[in-house]
Amino acid sequence: MKKISLRLFILIFAVSLARAQDAGTQQQIDKLGGQLQDALAAQELQGKRLDALEKQISDLADKVNTPAVNNSASADDLKALAKQVQEIDKKRQDDRDLILKEIEKLGKVSGGTPAGHKPKVTTETPAGGDNPPAVPQKGYDYTIAPGDTVSAIAKAYRAQGVKVTTAQIIAANPKLNPNALVAGKKIFIPDANAK
Repeated sequence: MKKISLRLFILIFAVSLARAQDAGTQQQIDKLGGQLQDALAAQELQGKRLDALEKQISDLADKVNTPAVNNSASADDLKALAKQVQEIDKKRQDDRDLILKEIEKLGKVSGGTPAGHKPKVTTETPAGGDNPPAVPQKGYDYTIAPGDTVSAIAKAYRAQGVKVTTAQIIAANPKLNPNALVAGKKIFIPDANAK
């Protein structure tokens, strides 16, 4: 019985030892399986990184191989240019409106002989008499009214039958600045028909 007991004890010990080895082996297999999965995940991540780096290198190579163009505009440049064009267009429209208002004023002024100014025949020298003409001229004295222009004055006199141009008025009044008429100043309106 001692022999059977001893054999039974050895058998139980061997079975438990085998089971312990199987459990240890299984743990090692599980551990190795986990490490293998981690290594595969790391390899996949490295593959993605390599693909991204290859794409960046390819893009950089394309940029290096593309010739530099100095006359190209960026999107910001185009936006700034569009803004400037809009500002210029707005100023152009404002100028147009101002010109139309001035034309309306001229139309009202040049409807006939300027109000309160009846042309009179005179043989005086032109206003600003520093440069009198060589031959005395016949024509009319005219006192500039607010809002008058040389062309409106010439048109008003032509409507009264006096043949005169803006150029003739300017020539007869050498000190006259046609772009800045001074209200109240007298000018000379020449008349080639007056005798």
